[in-house]
Amino acid sequence: MSTPTPTPISKTIYVTRTGLPLSFTFEWPFRHATSGADFDVLHAAITLENSGGLRALVAVNLSVTLREVLPSLEPKDTEAPIINALRKEVDRKQTEFVKSGKLVPLPFSSRHYSFKLKKWVFGAASDEEITRMIERKVYWQTRLVGGDVWLGDPTEALYLDTSSDHIVEIAAGLAQQGLFTMARRYAAALPALMDQKGRFESEMAVALQQLEDKHAFERG
Repeated sequence: MSTPTPTPISKTIYVTRTGLPLSFTFEWPFRHATSGADFDVLHAAITLENSGGLRALVAVNLSVTLREVLPSLEPKDTEAPIINALRKEVDRKQTEFVKSGKLVPLPFSSRHYSFKLKKWVFGAASDEEITRMIERKVYWQTRLVGGDVWLGDPTEALYLDTSSDHIVEIAAGLAQQGLFTMARRYAAALPALMDQKGRFESEMAVALQQLEDKHAFERG
């Protein structure tokens, strides 16, 4: 029997560690700052999916120090760490989602890179955290976009400080529990997962409320 061909993905959903489903759009390429400052800028929009249009418009400011370790400023070398840096800012409640708003500068700096280890660092995740991320990833990608969900995405492995092989290994265990089927590192959700809508929406609501409360407190 031949292996089914995965459905092409029109949009990728990236979930934060707190359970918020995000998508990203970028205005490539990087441009040198026009203010005379020595940094490069990339405009981006972070959309909070399943929220009725909430988003954050950001100007990713690439520091000189970090630019020196990047092979190039092309998407193939920068998109994954930028997505994860922005996700990390959402995790840290530094990003506010609104219906409309002004462009907010966000640093893309050595805070996310270990010069000692020569690697990106976004925080290691336990197997339990990876399990939750996989479940959320498959649920939200399926619900919001549809099609098969690629679990071999190196962006996810980078975010969780693990390997794609380890993510797929944990996913295989979830497949055995009947949450989804797997073929060639692609997951196809089953009712046992999709019927947990209340759980995933509750996690999202709690995370969003905590983020909004933080920004409301800062505004006084």
